[in-house]
Amino acid sequence: MENRIYGIVTITIAVLLYLLAYKSYKKENYQICLSYIILAGLLLRIFASMDFYLHDWDERFHALVAKNLLQNPFKPMLYANPLLEYDYKNWAGNHIWLHKQPFPLYSMALSMLAFGKNALALRIPSILLSTISVLATFKIGKILASTKVGLLAAFLFSMNGLIIESTAGRVATDHIDVFFYSLVTIAVYFLLRSVERSSTKSLIIGAIITGFAILSKWLPALIVLPIWLIYAYQKHDLKYILKNLTLFLLIVLAIVMPWQLYILKTFPLEAAWEYEYNKKHVFEGLGPHGKPFYYHFGRMRIIFGELVYLPLIWLMATAYKEILNKNYSKSIIAIWILIPYLFFSYVTTKMPGYILFCSSAIFIMTSMFFFELKNYKSKYEKIKVLFLIMLVAFPIRYSIERIKPFSIRDRSPAWINDMKQIDSNNSNLAVVFNCKYPIKTMFHTDLVAYETIPKIEKLRSIKSQGYEIYIDNYKAVKDELRNLEFVNYIEVTGHNN
Repeated sequence: MENRIYGIVTITIAVLLYLLAYKSYKKENYQICLSYIILAGLLLRIFASMDFYLHDWDERFHALVAKNLLQNPFKPMLYANPLLEYDYKNWAGNHIWLHKQPFPLYSMALSMLAFGKNALALRIPSILLSTISVLATFKIGKILASTKVGLLAAFLFSMNGLIIESTAGRVATDHIDVFFYSLVTIAVYFLLRSVERSSTKSLIIGAIITGFAILSKWLPALIVLPIWLIYAYQKHDLKYILKNLTLFLLIVLAIVMPWQLYILKTFPLEAAWEYEYNKKHVFEGLGPHGKPFYYHFGRMRIIFGELVYLPLIWLMATAYKEILNKNYSKSIIAIWILIPYLFFSYVTTKMPGYILFCSSAIFIMTSMFFFELKNYKSKYEKIKVLFLIMLVAFPIRYSIERIKPFSIRDRSPAWINDMKQIDSNNSNLAVVFNCKYPIKTMFHTDLVAYETIPKIEKLRSIKSQGYEIYIDNYKAVKDELRNLEFVNYIEVTGHNN
């Protein structure tokens, strides 16, 4: 009940902030309007992130690796002390962990170094980056269209349900996607600004951020290149483009390559496997994620609202007309959307978060369409107003469904306290077998944890290494493993099968 009250209070304050934003907008106080939008978006992200435990996919893995980086910053590890044999190809149970690029992991590690090893500290970088992206979306919309377009796009970004869920770590690929879409969006802004102001400083910043985006989720970050090239072509000559393109690429390579060379030299088996595994995503449906070609286009209505297809059709039609008039703003938005959607539609493995890095473009497109339609004179004015309302209302509805502010959630599970108690009772090393949540347990404590139970001979060997051994859920243990004199049998809250 307490959680529901927090949800009601959060939504009430957010609604009030959005109403204040609208009031400021009507008075043409656009900077104040933007401030209210950003503040409301930040509030929603903080609320969703206030689960004091790790979510299943994929936050728990990213969290544990980030925590272990504090122990050894040059050795990304899942199981820091592997007591059982492991397959280095199994990213969910191995030792050296190179399954993701390093920038988000190191950022989360630094946040935990500053604010403590807990779930909220882990999410602070995502909260900040996602909130900054609201501002970046506004800036891009203002450059390519108008202040009003930028404000509506920023509003749509600030309250989008999937974006907020990913910021809170509640959905698969979680913080990795947050870093990726945020850094891509921020890089696009600085690169457009570099063209607008002929600013080498902005270009350098944009290139650095692009490098970090690649170090978050690899080469799709280079979507910023065609966006920048088209905008630069519109305003500058070929000499300017070639000079700045060279500078951009040199900076990106200088940021991206050292990590790739380091892991290939230091962890050659794991690095080679992960590069190969990345290629498998293109041609194989990994796990349950093999989806048909139209998957991402079908999901657009769920992520961005059912009416999103009409702005998309409108954009494709009007972008061509603008090209004839040597205006490329809509073409930039169209390319930012189409290239990722077509590429990831071709890729066999598909997940909803894969296309979030073009979400700002979709919000700007929707906002452009909104004001185009709003300014269109029609004899069916009431129908037009209803359509405009639905264009915004449908995404709001999905946002509430995803954030679930009125649901009762157990934000601090009892089993975590049980495991912390076991950890605090041991001055020596300790390992828990038959553990329901081994990865989460290792994040919240200094225990080693496994979901399985090894043979008695292996248990004795581990004991001889100085470990206290615990086996959870005593009643489910096989007869031959019961009543061993060197084993502690426990019943952790919520772990019983």
